[in-house]
Parts: sequence; C-alpha cells; structure tokens
Amino acid sequence: MSTSYLPATTDSIAQALEAKTLEGISILYRVLENPSSSPESLRIKEQAITHLSELLRQENRAEELRSLLTQLRPFFSLIPKAKTAKIVRGVIDAVAKIPGTSDLQISLCKEMVEWTRAEKRTFLRQRVEARLAALLMESKEYSEALTLLSVLIKEVRRLDDKLLLVDIDLLESKLHFSLRNLPKAKAALTAARTAANAIYVPPAQQGTIDLQSGILHAEEKDYKTAYSYFFEAFEAFNALEDPRAVFSLKYMLLCKIMVSQADDVKGIISSKAGLQYVGPELDAMKAVADAHSKRSLKLFETALQNFKPQLEEDPIVHRHLSSLYDTLLEQNLCRLIEPFSRVEIDHIAELIELPMSHVEKKLSQMILDKKFAGTLDQGAGCLIIFDDPKTDAIYPSTLETITNMGKVVDSLFVRSAKVMA
Repeated sequence: MSTSYLPATTDSIAQALEAKTLEGISILYRVLENPSSSPESLRIKEQAITHLSELLRQENRAEELRSLLTQLRPFFSLIPKAKTAKIVRGVIDAVAKIPGTSDLQISLCKEMVEWTRAEKRTFLRQRVEARLAALLMESKEYSEALTLLSVLIKEVRRLDDKLLLVDIDLLESKLHFSLRNLPKAKAALTAARTAANAIYVPPAQQGTIDLQSGILHAEEKDYKTAYSYFFEAFEAFNALEDPRAVFSLKYMLLCKIMVSQADDVKGIISSKAGLQYVGPELDAMKAVADAHSKRSLKLFETALQNFKPQLEEDPIVHRHLSSLYDTLLEQNLCRLIEPFSRVEIDHIAELIELPMSHVEKKLSQMILDKKFAGTLDQGAGCLIIFDDPKTDAIYPSTLETITNMGKVVDSLFVRSAKVMA
C-alpha cells in the first residue's frame, strides 16, 4: 500500500475502475488514506470501499477483506451507524462469495460482534449475530448456534424488530429441522409467518418462508400441500432470478414422484418455466421419475450413482428417496416371492438384479416387520414362505361381547345403588 494518498474525488474512483485490477486496488486504498472528512470525501470513500470489496472478492483475497474491516474502524466513527451497518454487511457478503472461507467468515463475524458490543451498535450486532448463527448451522455446530439464537430471539422480540425477527425465526426453524426436532421447527416457522404478516416482507424472504413450509410438510408426508408451497417459492425465486428457484422446482418434482405421479415430471420440465432450469438437478429427478414409472430398482440404483451430488448429497431429497427406494424394493420382493412356498435367496437376487446380501437383509427386515409370513433358512440359503394364517373371528367377537356385558353390569350397579339410597 502506497504511503501517498489520492484526493477523494469521482476522478480517482473512475481512474481505479479503468485501471487493471491490482492497480485499481492500490488506487482505492490510497483514496481511503485521504485524511479529509468533508461530507463529499466521506461519500466518495464509501464508493471506494464498495468497489474495493468487489475487486478483492474477484481476486479471492479473503484475508485482505477481513483486515479491511479492521482498518476502516476509525472511518466508521465519522459516518452514520446505518451506513456503517451497510458497509460491514457488504464486506461480509463479499467474503462469503469466496469459496472455502466458512471458518474465516465465522471468525470475522465473531470479531465484528465483539467490536459492535464495545461500540454499543446494537442494530448491527444483532444482524451480524444472526449471520454468525447461520454460518454455525452450516458448519454443523448446532449447539453453539442454538445458544446464540435463543438469546438473540429474546432480545429482538423485546425491541420488536419484525423484519429481523422473521429472519431469526426462519433460521431457528431450519436449525431445529437439522436437529430432527419437527415440532419446534414448525413452531418457529409459525412465529416467522406471524411476524411476516404484520409487515411488508420482500419477495425473496417470502419465497424462503414458502420453501421452508414445503420442506416441513414433505417431512410429514403431506406431499400435496408441500407441492403447493414449493410452487409458490419457485414463482417468487423465478421472478427474482434467484438460484434457489431450481431447488424449489426440484422439490416440486420430488413431491410428484412421492405421490406416484411420476408421469407429470416430464411435463413440468418441458414447460416454459422448467426449460429455463434444464441441467443436472432436473435431469436427476427425471431419471428417478423414469425408474419409478417402470418400477425398476436397477434404473433407480443407476440414477443414484449417476446423479450422486444432486440426489444423495441433498439431505432433503436423499431422505425421501431412501423411503421411496425401500417401498419400491418391498413391492418388488413381494411380487417376486408370491408364487413360491420355498425359494433360493440367490434366485430372488438374480431376478431383482441386486446383491444377495442386500436382498437377504431386506427379506429378514420384512419378516420382522410382518410384511409377510416366512423364515430364512441361512444354512440352505433359502426363503421359506408360510401360508397366511386365517384369523379366527370368534375371539374378537367374544371380547366385544364381554366388554358390552361389563358395561351392562356397571349400568345395573349404578341403578341399584340409586334405588338403595
């Protein structure tokens, strides 16, 4: 960094933007070194910070962005708190766009929280803490994130900052969902909706609420309601050209597959809205829909292997497809063993085109779950299927008769007690 500063003027900014990246960074640093604190100089410096953050992001200089926030602290005392908050959040966003900086973002947010506490900048601190909680959740440090959020929610509710409250409640819902605590996830989402109904919520935020609603309804196997929420989220994100639109569309297709309407998937993908997002995400769902339509486990396995990042590495899709795979496997096994009273396990494995160990494990699980009556003869490598035992209707009828007689005796006892009195 040069020791000589440049005048804080629009010409200096223009010079930096016209120069090559490294030279432009140097010019912007020299503009920031200008000691002038006139209103015009401060306004130019704000522009310089914005451009400098962008250039450093392009160069992937995350550490330099972090040190920039420390260097700017004297400058923050000269400008309004709202502008300080905007600049700080802008620099943190710039760091977030650089790949592999999760740990750096967490430490940067913690530093800024300490500074905002010392400077008594409550508005900024609360927003940085919310960002920190989101980063901790992404890093799977759930207990620390939950502790931070529980304190923050109480503070924000007391101040009645509705917009921030919507963000925090949504984050809490996602956090509880990650911890598999559905009741608390639903309660937090309801709180977010309540707060959102009292204010104007930006379309992107409304889309996020709808997306989370769809995820929670899908978790409860209410796929039709989930589909409608995912559709609302998709429309919001699609209008904003938000990258999350493709995920909303992907989850819409998942819901269609889960309610056995896999034939609708091709129509949705080939629609005007769907064609904008043709790519690996939609190709993965199309492959799964094709496997489901044909009831083919082999095609299902192939889809899982070919589209592993899109299917198995997406926790929401993976959870539902695991359930779908198990159901499909059970249906196929039941259909294959139906004609037999005794059959070799390797013959079933050959028919279904799956490893014998996998088939044997699934058959034993189905027997324990009473999906069919039978036993595994592992010595002979055979499955023995029993005839379904005929249920005798006399026992339930007898129990019902005894229950009714008991009610009559109780009624007579009450009446006799009244007569005796």
